[in-house]
Formats: sequence, C-alpha cells, structure tokens
Amino acid sequence: MRKMRKSAAVALTAAMAVTSMGVIPAMADETTTIRVMVWDRGDAPQGMTVEENKMSEWINEQVADLGLQVEFVAVPRSTSEDVLTTMMTGGNAPDIIFSYDQNVFLNYANLGGLADLTDAYENIGTTIQEQSGDIQNMGLYDGSQYAILSKRGTENPRHTAYIRKDILDEMGLEVPTTKQELIDDLYAIHEKYPDMIPWSMGGRQDTEKMYLNFVGSYVTFEDEKDEFTYSENYIVAHDGALDGIREMNQLYNDGIIVQDFATDTDESVHKSNIAAGKVAFFLDDNSTQWENIHTLNNDLDKSTFVPVECFTQENGDIRNVYEQMYGMWIMVPAASEDKVEACMTYLNWLADPTNAENVAYTPEHEVSKNGVPVAFTADELSTMGYKGTLDDYNIVNKHFAFQDDEAGIVESAMGKDPIDSKEWYENFYETVAIGKYRYPVFSINAEAENEYGTQIRSDLIEYVYRLISCKPDEFDSLEAQLKSDMDNAGLTDIIEGRAALYDEEMAAAE
Repeated sequence: MRKMRKSAAVALTAAMAVTSMGVIPAMADETTTIRVMVWDRGDAPQGMTVEENKMSEWINEQVADLGLQVEFVAVPRSTSEDVLTTMMTGGNAPDIIFSYDQNVFLNYANLGGLADLTDAYENIGTTIQEQSGDIQNMGLYDGSQYAILSKRGTENPRHTAYIRKDILDEMGLEVPTTKQELIDDLYAIHEKYPDMIPWSMGGRQDTEKMYLNFVGSYVTFEDEKDEFTYSENYIVAHDGALDGIREMNQLYNDGIIVQDFATDTDESVHKSNIAAGKVAFFLDDNSTQWENIHTLNNDLDKSTFVPVECFTQENGDIRNVYEQMYGMWIMVPAASEDKVEACMTYLNWLADPTNAENVAYTPEHEVSKNGVPVAFTADELSTMGYKGTLDDYNIVNKHFAFQDDEAGIVESAMGKDPIDSKEWYENFYETVAIGKYRYPVFSINAEAENEYGTQIRSDLIEYVYRLISCKPDEFDSLEAQLKSDMDNAGLTDIIEGRAALYDEEMAAAE
C-alpha cells in the first residue's frame, strides 16, 4: 500500500487549551464552522429538516463554548455510499463523513482522500480514548489514524431467526433447536396450513441477511486463518456452503421458501406478509421486524413470533455471528485537513457519555429508577421538533452504562410500547446469546479486495439468490457458470489475498 504523508495540523485559534472535553479556544469570537454529515431517512419534524431542527440547535448551543459552529449536511441513508463518493470526487464532501463499510474507508485512505487524524486524536481525543480506545486500531492505515471508530451499544447478533410459536403450540411442536428440526417443522406447517408461507424472504441486493446463518451453518472452518479468509461476506464461497444453498434450493422448489422472493427488492412484500400473519418463519436483521411483529400481536391479541437459534453445524454447535463492537468509520476528507482539530474537538465532545445520551434521547429525556433513559416515540419526537432517528447525530459513542446489565437492556428494549411481555424480551436476549461468535478482523484489506470487493460481494448475493430459485436440474450447471464468472472477476484473487494477508499479519505480530 502507498504510504501517505502525515498532514500538518492547522491551528484553529491563536491560543488553545487541551482538556478532557477537547480543545477550548481562548477567545470566544474565534469560531470555526464544520460541516457534518447526517443521514436523511425522511423523518424530519414537520416544517423542519434533518439539517435544522431542535437537536441541531441544541448541539450548536453546547459546542459554542468550544469555538465551534456545526452545519449538518443531509445524505440520503438509502444511497449514502454513492452520494458520499460523488461528494468526495467533487471535492464538496462535509468535513466529517462516515460509513459502516470498511472498504469505503480503506479505498478513500488508499487514494489519499483522507486527512491524518493521528496528532489530533492523541492530543484532543482524550474522551474518545477513555470510552472506546480499545477499538480505534481499526481506524489505522499505514500506522496512522485516518478514522475514528464509533462504539456500538447493546451487543447483538448480525441476524436473528423468528418462528411462530403460537402455530407450533397448536400443532403440538416444540421450538426447534436443530436445523433438521426446523426443516421438519416447516414442512409440517406447509402441510397443515397450505396458504401460509413457511419461510419468508426478501430480495434486497445489498445484504446476505436472509440466508447467511443457514448457509453458513454448513461450513466447517479448519482454523482461524480459514475463518478470516472466508469471513462472512465470502463464506458462501467456502467448501460446504454449496450444500446449504442446495438445501435452500430444495426448500424453494418444494414451496417452503416463498416464491419469487428475489423480485421483492425493497422487502415491502416480506414485511407486509409478516405483519399480516402469513409467515411462519423468517431470518432477518436482529430486530428489524419487531414493528411488524408488534402489529401482528395486536391484531391477533396474542404472542406470535419468538427468536430461534437452531442453525446447528455438523458437530452440533451454533455459530451465531455477532456485530463487532465498532460500528462506523468516521473520517475527515483530505480537503478538510485544515479543520482536523475542530473536527476532533467535536467528535471528542460527542464521545462524552452525558452528551451522547442527550443527543440520543434528547436533553428533555427522563431516566428510570434503574438508570435507563426513557426514549420518546417517533411521534413524540416529531411533535417536539426532533428528527425521528436521533442516533443519526450520535455518531461516536452509542454505548451506555445500562447496556452492560441484562435488566437494563431488557427495560430499554421494551420502551414505552413493548411488542410483547417482559418474559418475551428476557427470552429473546437469552436465545440470541447462544453460540455467540465474532470473526477475526484486521484494520486493512487485501489489495484484491480493495479492487474487486464491492462488485464481488454483490455478485455473491446474486449467486445465492439465483441458485436458490433455479430448477433443481439446472443447479449444478448454473453454479459452475456463476462461480467461473466470479473467479474471473476477482473472487479467487480476493480469497488468496485474504489468506496471504492473514499470514502477513500473524508474522508481523510475532
């Protein structure tokens, strides 16, 4: 990788004092304006924007004493990566940008598009160091700090499966604990309730969430190197994964998996079917469908879906992949290197737990007797003049003290309008803790992954979708064709590159 020069830090004011809250300008009238990216989800309060509302006003009131003025720049959440790339190319990106995609960070860093944050982080980012210093190594590039990593809140698995326990109860069946029990149950449900969708899926082109836990359970890793080489995005290219895809193809052709799922690219059909009670089982993001489960529970006036961990491997174990404790890569474009210290001052202010809590829950929020912040509903936030998703401003520290305690996690998850009983939530967190696992990670990628990774990851999703939904007698020939195309497009180079990178990193650590 090309070594990038360290950018010279440009002083924001004539005199500054470094404190645990960041850089405090000596003169109040020396204000630096920084432009900060914020996701636009279409949830701005009426008559306001995601850029200008009660939260943006409050933040500016708080950071004024730090010599900062914050201007938020809206970026559509659904197309954020494309919009951000256009901004970076055009030289008009905000001073603070972010992405959950490590490849975005590494590509920008490799092209010299990011400012060096090393000195600012060491001298100004003291609160960041205290709150999340253990994850900041993931923001290193060529030994220098080019990104600040956000810290996640409650530990959660990447994906979670749900099944209609009320239907299982009616049929005298137990919640499955193995993969074969699940398959048997789905066939039994299909026979007894032919109008019900045994396994629902959507066809989004940017996520493997609908199949990854199932297919991945057919893979047996040899060692940690194997785990890293085929970690998550590439596990469907591992020996064994094809057996899982072939099983899903059989389920599809037997009418167990919903037909034509691949055309439901926005998941609207998938979501509406869950809410309407037409679905018996689905695999999705951890809690994305809670709102639809809530709707169904209210309509039927009973408890319906429960989480299930049953994707057993050959040895009977479960590999339940958890999110890493780091989230977004928060970056400063090279074009904004003269504002690095101001940006770090702002990020360090956001890292303070009290500030983070007020941004995430509003300054008006109350705290329960157990120390859990009481969240306002989206409607309440809108009425108060706040954006519906306040966490979009709280980009640095999403981890609060109550999230280290199971009772606090349950209380927070239940909120004001729980989807089910307290016992349901307790069972949820006990269930999703089964088989907790995290892939090994490094702060850099293989060169081939930087070059081909984005397209290959998209191709792998299409590869699985097409194999699930093809006719059984076409499976082998189609698989060979698609695999050959991906190998020629860079998949083989990526796999070999990741294996070599693991060896290099292990040798360097000795």
